[in-house]
Amino acid sequence: MSETLRSQVTRRDFFKKAVSVSAIAATAILLPKKASADEPEIMHHAKWGQKLGYPVTYNRYGLPSPYEHNNLRRNTKLLASGNFQASIAVTPIHESEGIITPNGLFFSRSHGGVAEVDPSEFRLMIHGLVEKEIVLTLDQLKRYPSVTRTHFIECPANGGQEWRGPQFNSLQFAKGFMSCAEWTGVYIKTILEDLGLKKEALWMLAEGSDNSEMGRTVPVDKVLDDAMIVWGQNGEALRPEQGYPVRLLLPGWEGNLCVKWLKRLEFAKEPWYCKEETSKYTALKPTGKAIQHFYANEVNSTVTHPSPEKPWLGLKKGEIVEIQGLAWSGMGTITGVDLSFDGGKNYVKANLKGLVLQKSWTRWSYIYKYEGKPLLLTSRAMDDAGYIQPTIDQETSIMGVESVYHRNAVETWEVTAEGMVNHVQIRS
Repeated sequence: MSETLRSQVTRRDFFKKAVSVSAIAATAILLPKKASADEPEIMHHAKWGQKLGYPVTYNRYGLPSPYEHNNLRRNTKLLASGNFQASIAVTPIHESEGIITPNGLFFSRSHGGVAEVDPSEFRLMIHGLVEKEIVLTLDQLKRYPSVTRTHFIECPANGGQEWRGPQFNSLQFAKGFMSCAEWTGVYIKTILEDLGLKKEALWMLAEGSDNSEMGRTVPVDKVLDDAMIVWGQNGEALRPEQGYPVRLLLPGWEGNLCVKWLKRLEFAKEPWYCKEETSKYTALKPTGKAIQHFYANEVNSTVTHPSPEKPWLGLKKGEIVEIQGLAWSGMGTITGVDLSFDGGKNYVKANLKGLVLQKSWTRWSYIYKYEGKPLLLTSRAMDDAGYIQPTIDQETSIMGVESVYHRNAVETWEVTAEGMVNHVQIRS
Protein backbone atom coordinates (compact mmCIF):
# COMPACT_ATOMS: atom_id res chain seq x y z
CA MET A 1 0.00 0.00 0.00
CA SER A 2 1.43 3.38 -1.00
CA GLU A 3 2.25 6.15 1.46
CA THR A 4 -0.36 8.32 -0.30
CA LEU A 5 -3.09 5.76 0.32
CA ARG A 6 -1.95 5.26 3.90
CA SER A 7 -2.08 8.97 4.56
CA GLN A 8 -5.59 9.16 3.13
CA VAL A 9 -6.88 6.14 5.03
CA THR A 10 -6.23 6.74 8.71
CA ARG A 11 -7.88 4.91 11.59
CA ARG A 12 -10.34 7.81 12.00
CA ASP A 13 -11.08 7.77 8.25
CA PHE A 14 -11.91 4.08 8.40
CA PHE A 15 -14.37 4.58 11.23
CA LYS A 16 -15.96 7.50 9.36
CA LYS A 17 -16.27 5.33 6.26
CA ALA A 18 -17.77 2.48 8.25
CA VAL A 19 -20.42 4.80 9.68
CA SER A 20 -21.19 6.47 6.38
CA VAL A 21 -21.57 3.25 4.43
CA SER A 22 -23.32 1.17 7.08
CA ALA A 23 -26.74 2.64 6.26
CA ILE A 24 -26.47 1.62 2.62
CA ALA A 25 -24.47 -1.56 3.15
CA ALA A 26 -27.45 -3.88 3.45
CA THR A 27 -29.08 -2.50 0.31
CA ALA A 28 -25.83 -2.62 -1.67
CA ILE A 29 -25.13 -6.18 -0.64
CA LEU A 30 -28.65 -7.61 -0.90
CA LEU A 31 -29.71 -5.81 -4.09
CA PRO A 32 -26.76 -5.86 -6.50
CA LYS A 33 -28.97 -4.81 -9.42
CA LYS A 34 -32.05 -2.63 -9.70
CA ALA A 35 -35.31 -4.52 -9.31
CA SER A 36 -37.65 -4.56 -12.30
CA ALA A 37 -41.44 -5.02 -12.25
CA ASP A 38 -41.23 -7.52 -15.13
CA GLU A 39 -38.17 -9.43 -13.89
CA PRO A 40 -38.27 -12.66 -15.98
CA GLU A 41 -36.85 -14.84 -13.19
CA ILE A 42 -39.77 -13.76 -10.99
CA MET A 43 -42.67 -13.16 -13.40
CA HIS A 44 -42.20 -16.47 -15.24
CA HIS A 45 -42.48 -19.74 -13.42
CA ALA A 46 -38.98 -21.08 -12.79
CA LYS A 47 -38.19 -24.34 -14.58
CA TRP A 48 -37.65 -26.19 -11.31
CA GLY A 49 -41.12 -25.13 -10.20
CA GLN A 50 -42.82 -26.58 -13.30
CA LYS A 51 -42.60 -30.17 -12.09
CA LEU A 52 -42.98 -32.04 -8.83
CA GLY A 53 -39.85 -32.43 -6.77
CA TYR A 54 -38.64 -35.68 -5.24
CA PRO A 55 -40.16 -36.81 -1.93
CA VAL A 56 -38.44 -35.51 1.19
CA THR A 57 -37.79 -39.14 2.21
CA TYR A 58 -35.93 -39.85 -1.05
CA ASN A 59 -32.67 -39.65 0.89
CA ARG A 60 -33.00 -41.18 4.32
CA TYR A 61 -30.04 -39.06 5.40
CA GLY A 62 -30.24 -35.53 3.96
CA LEU A 63 -27.70 -34.49 1.35
CA PRO A 64 -26.52 -31.03 0.28
CA SER A 65 -27.55 -29.52 -3.03
CA PRO A 66 -25.49 -30.86 -5.97
CA TYR A 67 -24.73 -27.22 -6.78
CA GLU A 68 -22.60 -27.09 -3.60
CA HIS A 69 -20.14 -29.57 -5.07
CA ASN A 70 -17.07 -27.51 -4.11
CA ASN A 71 -17.89 -27.54 -0.41
CA LEU A 72 -15.78 -30.63 0.31
CA ARG A 73 -13.01 -31.76 2.58
CA ARG A 74 -9.72 -32.40 0.87
CA ASN A 75 -6.63 -34.36 1.78
CA THR A 76 -2.94 -33.77 1.30
CA LYS A 77 0.26 -35.79 1.48
CA LEU A 78 1.17 -33.58 4.41
CA LEU A 79 0.78 -35.67 7.59
CA ALA A 80 -0.28 -38.71 5.51
CA SER A 81 1.19 -42.16 4.98
CA GLY A 82 1.65 -43.53 1.49
CA ASN A 83 -1.60 -45.48 1.63
CA PHE A 84 -3.47 -42.65 3.41
CA GLN A 85 -4.46 -44.96 6.29
CA ALA A 86 -2.81 -42.32 8.44
CA SER A 87 -4.14 -39.12 6.93
CA ILE A 88 -6.12 -35.91 7.33
CA ALA A 89 -9.33 -34.50 5.90
CA VAL A 90 -9.12 -30.71 5.71
CA THR A 91 -12.18 -28.54 6.33
CA PRO A 92 -13.22 -25.99 3.66
CA ILE A 93 -13.45 -23.08 6.10
CA HIS A 94 -13.73 -20.65 3.17
CA GLU A 95 -17.21 -22.15 2.59
CA SER A 96 -18.20 -22.24 6.27
CA GLU A 97 -21.11 -20.23 7.63
CA GLY A 98 -21.55 -19.37 11.30
CA ILE A 99 -19.54 -21.25 13.92
CA ILE A 100 -20.81 -24.83 13.53
CA THR A 101 -19.07 -27.18 11.10
CA PRO A 102 -21.37 -29.83 9.59
CA ASN A 103 -20.39 -33.37 10.57
CA GLY A 104 -19.67 -34.32 6.96
CA LEU A 105 -17.13 -31.48 6.65
CA PHE A 106 -15.49 -31.76 10.07
CA PHE A 107 -11.70 -31.90 10.13
CA SER A 108 -10.39 -35.40 10.80
CA ARG A 109 -6.97 -36.85 11.55
CA SER A 110 -6.28 -40.56 11.95
CA HIS A 111 -3.01 -42.31 12.76
CA GLY A 112 -4.08 -45.82 11.74
CA GLY A 113 -7.21 -45.44 9.67
CA VAL A 114 -10.85 -45.08 10.77
CA ALA A 115 -11.88 -47.78 13.23
CA GLU A 116 -15.35 -49.32 12.87
CA VAL A 117 -16.49 -50.03 16.42
CA ASP A 118 -19.53 -52.15 17.28
CA PRO A 119 -21.22 -50.11 20.05
CA SER A 120 -22.56 -53.28 21.67
CA GLU A 121 -18.98 -54.45 22.16
CA PHE A 122 -17.65 -51.07 23.32
CA ARG A 123 -16.14 -50.91 26.79
CA LEU A 124 -14.48 -48.04 28.66
CA MET A 125 -12.19 -48.89 31.55
CA ILE A 126 -11.36 -46.24 34.19
CA HIS A 127 -8.68 -47.43 36.60
CA GLY A 128 -5.41 -46.61 38.35
CA LEU A 129 -5.44 -44.10 41.20
CA VAL A 130 -9.20 -44.07 41.69
CA GLU A 131 -11.06 -45.42 44.70
CA LYS A 132 -13.29 -47.64 42.57
CA GLU A 133 -12.11 -49.03 39.23
CA ILE A 134 -14.83 -49.58 36.68
CA VAL A 135 -15.61 -50.88 33.18
CA LEU A 136 -18.56 -49.19 31.47
CA THR A 137 -20.70 -50.17 28.51
CA LEU A 138 -21.97 -47.41 26.24
CA ASP A 139 -25.42 -47.54 27.84
CA GLN A 140 -23.92 -47.33 31.33
CA LEU A 141 -21.77 -44.37 30.32
CA LYS A 142 -24.82 -42.54 28.97
CA ARG A 143 -26.60 -42.88 32.31
CA TYR A 144 -24.37 -40.17 33.77
CA PRO A 145 -25.78 -36.59 33.61
CA SER A 146 -24.97 -35.19 30.17
CA VAL A 147 -23.99 -31.70 29.05
CA THR A 148 -23.85 -30.04 25.63
CA ARG A 149 -21.11 -27.53 24.83
CA THR A 150 -19.82 -25.78 21.67
CA HIS A 151 -16.04 -25.98 21.16
CA PHE A 152 -13.53 -26.06 18.33
CA ILE A 153 -11.02 -28.84 17.74
CA GLU A 154 -7.76 -27.75 16.12
CA CYS A 155 -4.75 -29.78 15.07
CA PRO A 156 -1.63 -28.15 16.58
CA ALA A 157 -0.11 -28.35 13.07
CA ASN A 158 -2.76 -25.96 11.75
CA GLY A 159 -0.79 -23.28 9.91
CA GLY A 160 2.43 -25.19 10.62
CA GLN A 161 3.55 -25.05 7.01
CA GLU A 162 3.80 -21.26 7.37
CA TRP A 163 6.80 -21.19 9.70
CA ARG A 164 9.13 -20.65 6.73
CA GLY A 165 6.55 -18.81 4.65
CA PRO A 166 3.33 -19.72 2.84
CA GLN A 167 3.43 -23.16 1.23
CA PHE A 168 -0.17 -23.25 -0.02
CA ASN A 169 -2.05 -20.46 -1.74
CA SER A 170 -5.21 -21.75 -0.14
CA LEU A 171 -7.18 -20.91 2.99
CA GLN A 172 -8.40 -24.49 3.27
CA PHE A 173 -4.88 -25.90 3.46
CA ALA A 174 -3.43 -22.98 5.41
CA LYS A 175 -6.00 -22.95 8.22
CA GLY A 176 -8.44 -25.82 7.59
CA PHE A 177 -6.96 -28.22 10.14
CA MET A 178 -9.78 -27.27 12.52
CA SER A 179 -13.54 -27.29 12.92
CA CYS A 180 -16.13 -26.34 15.52
CA ALA A 181 -19.13 -28.33 16.76
CA GLU A 182 -21.73 -28.77 19.46
CA TRP A 183 -20.69 -31.73 21.60
CA THR A 184 -22.81 -33.85 23.93
CA GLY A 185 -21.35 -36.07 26.62
CA VAL A 186 -20.38 -36.19 30.27
CA TYR A 187 -17.76 -34.28 32.20
CA ILE A 188 -15.10 -36.69 33.47
CA LYS A 189 -15.23 -34.93 36.83
CA THR A 190 -18.85 -36.08 37.11
CA ILE A 191 -17.77 -39.71 36.76
CA LEU A 192 -14.91 -39.18 39.21
CA GLU A 193 -17.35 -37.88 41.80
CA ASP A 194 -18.85 -41.36 41.65
CA LEU A 195 -15.57 -43.28 41.55
CA GLY A 196 -13.40 -41.15 43.82
CA LEU A 197 -9.99 -39.83 42.73
CA LYS A 198 -7.00 -40.44 44.96
CA LYS A 199 -5.16 -37.26 45.97
CA GLU A 200 -1.82 -38.49 44.59
CA ALA A 201 -3.30 -38.77 41.08
CA LEU A 202 -1.78 -35.98 38.98
CA TRP A 203 -2.01 -37.35 35.43
CA MET A 204 -4.48 -39.23 33.25
CA LEU A 205 -3.65 -41.49 30.30
CA ALA A 206 -6.27 -41.53 27.54
CA GLU A 207 -5.92 -44.47 25.15
CA GLY A 208 -7.79 -45.27 21.97
CA SER A 209 -8.88 -48.67 20.63
CA ASP A 210 -7.96 -48.05 16.99
CA ASN A 211 -5.03 -49.58 15.12
CA SER A 212 -2.60 -46.92 16.37
CA GLU A 213 -3.81 -47.16 20.00
CA MET A 214 -3.22 -43.44 20.30
CA GLY A 215 -2.23 -42.58 23.85
CA ARG A 216 -1.82 -39.13 25.36
CA THR A 217 -1.14 -37.83 28.86
CA VAL A 218 -3.41 -35.17 30.38
CA PRO A 219 -2.86 -33.21 33.62
CA VAL A 220 -5.53 -33.89 36.25
CA ASP A 221 -6.16 -30.13 36.56
CA LYS A 222 -7.57 -30.15 33.02
CA VAL A 223 -9.51 -33.34 33.68
CA LEU A 224 -11.22 -31.76 36.69
CA ASP A 225 -11.92 -28.56 34.76
CA ASP A 226 -13.78 -29.15 31.49
CA ALA A 227 -12.60 -32.48 30.03
CA MET A 228 -15.49 -34.47 28.52
CA ILE A 229 -16.23 -37.91 27.18
CA VAL A 230 -18.51 -37.20 24.23
CA TRP A 231 -20.80 -39.41 22.17
CA GLY A 232 -22.84 -36.74 20.35
CA GLN A 233 -21.85 -34.18 17.74
CA ASN A 234 -24.21 -31.58 16.29
CA GLY A 235 -27.29 -33.45 17.42
CA GLU A 236 -26.37 -36.95 16.28
CA ALA A 237 -23.99 -39.76 17.20
CA LEU A 238 -20.31 -39.21 16.47
CA ARG A 239 -19.27 -40.22 12.98
CA PRO A 240 -16.77 -43.15 12.84
CA GLU A 241 -13.98 -40.78 11.76
CA GLN A 242 -14.69 -38.67 14.85
CA GLY A 243 -14.21 -41.61 17.20
CA TYR A 244 -17.60 -43.37 17.30
CA PRO A 245 -18.94 -44.34 19.74
CA VAL A 246 -17.02 -42.08 22.17
CA ARG A 247 -14.00 -39.80 22.20
CA LEU A 248 -12.23 -37.55 24.64
CA LEU A 249 -12.76 -33.81 24.30
CA LEU A 250 -10.35 -31.35 25.92
CA PRO A 251 -11.81 -27.94 25.00
CA GLY A 252 -9.23 -25.59 23.52
CA TRP A 253 -6.37 -28.08 23.67
CA GLU A 254 -4.50 -29.84 20.85
CA GLY A 255 -6.78 -31.97 18.72
CA ASN A 256 -4.61 -35.07 19.02
CA LEU A 257 -5.14 -35.01 22.77
CA CYS A 258 -8.87 -35.55 22.13
CA VAL A 259 -8.34 -39.29 21.77
CA LYS A 260 -10.87 -41.06 19.53
CA TRP A 261 -12.36 -44.55 19.83
CA LEU A 262 -11.65 -44.20 23.53
CA LYS A 263 -11.17 -47.44 25.51
CA ARG A 264 -9.19 -46.58 28.64
CA LEU A 265 -8.55 -43.82 31.18
CA GLU A 266 -5.83 -44.51 33.72
CA PHE A 267 -4.78 -42.21 36.58
CA ALA A 268 -1.24 -42.08 38.00
CA LYS A 269 1.37 -39.90 39.71
CA GLU A 270 3.59 -39.38 36.63
CA PRO A 271 3.04 -38.71 32.93
CA TRP A 272 3.42 -41.68 30.55
CA TYR A 273 5.68 -40.07 27.92
CA CYS A 274 3.79 -41.77 25.10
CA LYS A 275 5.08 -41.96 21.54
CA GLU A 276 2.94 -39.09 20.34
CA GLU A 277 4.19 -36.76 23.10
CA THR A 278 7.89 -37.59 22.73
CA SER A 279 8.64 -38.33 19.07
CA LYS A 280 5.79 -36.06 17.91
CA TYR A 281 3.81 -33.05 19.11
CA THR A 282 6.82 -31.31 20.58
CA ALA A 283 8.35 -28.02 19.45
CA LEU A 284 12.02 -27.70 18.59
CA LYS A 285 13.53 -24.37 19.63
CA PRO A 286 16.63 -22.71 18.11
CA THR A 287 18.62 -23.83 21.19
CA GLY A 288 18.11 -27.45 20.17
CA LYS A 289 15.79 -28.14 23.08
CA ALA A 290 12.19 -29.10 22.50
CA ILE A 291 9.07 -27.94 24.34
CA GLN A 292 6.99 -30.83 25.64
CA HIS A 293 3.58 -30.88 27.32
CA PHE A 294 2.30 -27.65 25.85
CA TYR A 295 -1.36 -28.15 25.27
CA ALA A 296 -3.64 -25.16 24.69
CA ASN A 297 -4.02 -23.77 21.18
CA GLU A 298 -3.13 -20.09 21.35
CA VAL A 299 -5.26 -17.12 20.29
CA ASN A 300 -5.58 -17.03 16.51
CA SER A 301 -7.59 -15.63 13.60
CA THR A 302 -7.88 -15.62 9.83
CA VAL A 303 -9.64 -13.73 7.05
CA THR A 304 -12.05 -16.11 5.30
CA HIS A 305 -13.53 -13.72 2.75
CA PRO A 306 -11.76 -12.77 0.58
CA SER A 307 -9.41 -15.73 0.24
CA PRO A 308 -7.64 -17.47 -2.66
CA GLU A 309 -10.73 -19.65 -3.02
CA LYS A 310 -13.09 -16.66 -2.72
CA PRO A 311 -11.43 -13.74 -4.56
CA TRP A 312 -13.00 -10.37 -5.28
CA LEU A 313 -13.10 -10.88 -9.06
CA GLY A 314 -15.57 -8.55 -10.74
CA LEU A 315 -15.94 -6.31 -7.68
CA LYS A 316 -16.20 -2.72 -8.86
CA LYS A 317 -14.71 0.37 -7.29
CA GLY A 318 -17.12 1.97 -4.84
CA GLU A 319 -19.05 -1.23 -4.10
CA ILE A 320 -19.64 -2.27 -0.52
CA VAL A 321 -18.23 -5.61 0.61
CA GLU A 322 -18.16 -7.42 3.93
CA ILE A 323 -14.72 -8.67 4.91
CA GLN A 324 -15.23 -11.73 7.11
CA GLY A 325 -13.18 -14.04 9.25
CA LEU A 326 -12.84 -16.41 12.20
CA ALA A 327 -11.11 -16.01 15.54
CA TRP A 328 -10.54 -18.62 18.26
CA SER A 329 -8.53 -19.25 21.41
CA GLY A 330 -7.89 -22.33 23.50
CA MET A 331 -7.08 -20.04 26.41
CA GLY A 332 -10.58 -18.55 26.76
CA THR A 333 -12.98 -16.25 24.95
CA ILE A 334 -12.28 -13.89 22.04
CA THR A 335 -12.67 -10.27 23.15
CA GLY A 336 -11.77 -8.47 19.92
CA VAL A 337 -10.34 -8.65 16.41
CA ASP A 338 -8.38 -5.95 14.61
CA LEU A 339 -8.12 -5.75 10.83
CA SER A 340 -5.28 -4.19 8.87
CA PHE A 341 -5.33 -3.14 5.22
CA ASP A 342 -1.57 -2.56 5.00
CA GLY A 343 -0.06 -5.77 6.34
CA GLY A 344 -0.16 -4.89 10.02
CA LYS A 345 1.11 -1.30 10.09
CA ASN A 346 -2.29 0.16 10.98
CA TYR A 347 -5.36 -1.56 12.39
CA VAL A 348 -9.09 -0.87 12.74
CA LYS A 349 -11.48 -2.73 15.01
CA ALA A 350 -13.69 -5.37 13.42
CA ASN A 351 -17.14 -6.35 14.68
CA LEU A 352 -17.74 -9.65 16.46
CA LYS A 353 -20.79 -11.45 15.03
CA GLY A 354 -23.26 -13.83 16.60
CA LEU A 355 -22.42 -16.01 19.57
CA VAL A 356 -19.14 -15.37 21.38
CA LEU A 357 -18.39 -18.52 23.37
CA GLN A 358 -15.44 -19.80 25.36
CA LYS A 359 -12.99 -21.99 23.43
CA SER A 360 -15.16 -21.75 20.34
CA TRP A 361 -14.99 -20.17 16.92
CA THR A 362 -16.03 -16.51 16.85
CA ARG A 363 -17.19 -14.80 13.67
CA TRP A 364 -16.05 -11.27 12.88
CA SER A 365 -16.53 -8.86 9.98
CA TYR A 366 -15.85 -5.37 8.69
CA ILE A 367 -17.94 -3.43 6.14
CA TYR A 368 -15.59 -1.98 3.54
CA LYS A 369 -15.97 0.30 0.53
CA TYR A 370 -13.85 -1.26 -2.17
CA GLU A 371 -11.39 1.18 -3.72
CA GLY A 372 -10.02 -1.05 -6.45
CA LYS A 373 -6.49 -0.74 -5.06
CA PRO A 374 -4.08 -3.40 -3.75
CA LEU A 375 -4.53 -4.43 -0.10
CA LEU A 376 -2.66 -6.50 2.45
CA LEU A 377 -5.37 -7.91 4.73
CA THR A 378 -4.15 -9.01 8.16
CA SER A 379 -6.29 -9.92 11.18
CA ARG A 380 -5.19 -9.89 14.82
CA ALA A 381 -7.25 -11.45 17.62
CA MET A 382 -7.16 -11.09 21.40
CA ASP A 383 -8.77 -13.07 24.24
CA ASP A 384 -9.91 -12.61 27.82
CA ALA A 385 -6.78 -14.34 29.10
CA GLY A 386 -4.86 -11.26 27.96
CA TYR A 387 -3.18 -12.80 24.91
CA ILE A 388 -2.82 -11.02 21.56
CA GLN A 389 -1.79 -12.69 18.31
CA PRO A 390 1.93 -12.09 17.77
CA THR A 391 3.61 -10.86 14.62
CA ILE A 392 5.68 -13.34 12.64
CA ASP A 393 8.88 -11.71 13.91
CA GLN A 394 7.74 -11.92 17.52
CA GLU A 395 6.96 -15.61 17.23
CA THR A 396 10.00 -16.70 15.23
CA SER A 397 12.36 -14.75 17.50
CA ILE A 398 11.44 -17.28 20.19
CA MET A 399 10.64 -20.42 18.21
CA GLY A 400 12.75 -20.07 15.06
CA VAL A 401 11.36 -21.61 11.87
CA GLU A 402 12.00 -25.34 12.41
CA SER A 403 8.84 -26.03 14.38
CA VAL A 404 5.65 -27.66 13.12
CA TYR A 405 3.13 -26.98 15.86
CA HIS A 406 1.41 -24.06 17.56
CA ARG A 407 1.99 -21.39 14.93
CA ASN A 408 -0.41 -18.55 15.71
CA ALA A 409 1.32 -15.50 14.23
CA VAL A 410 -0.79 -13.16 12.12
CA GLU A 411 -1.56 -14.17 8.54
CA THR A 412 -1.79 -11.89 5.50
CA TRP A 413 -3.71 -12.06 2.23
CA GLU A 414 -2.59 -9.88 -0.65
CA VAL A 415 -5.55 -8.58 -2.65
CA THR A 416 -4.45 -7.36 -6.07
CA ALA A 417 -6.04 -4.47 -7.95
CA GLU A 418 -7.83 -7.11 -10.06
CA GLY A 419 -9.28 -8.81 -6.98
CA MET A 420 -7.03 -11.86 -6.95
CA VAL A 421 -5.99 -13.09 -3.50
CA ASN A 422 -2.55 -14.48 -2.61
CA HIS A 423 -1.07 -15.83 0.59
CA VAL A 424 1.96 -13.70 1.54
CA GLN A 425 4.20 -13.23 4.54
CA ILE A 426 5.04 -9.78 5.90
CA ARG A 427 8.26 -9.39 7.90
CA SER A 428 9.60 -6.23 9.45
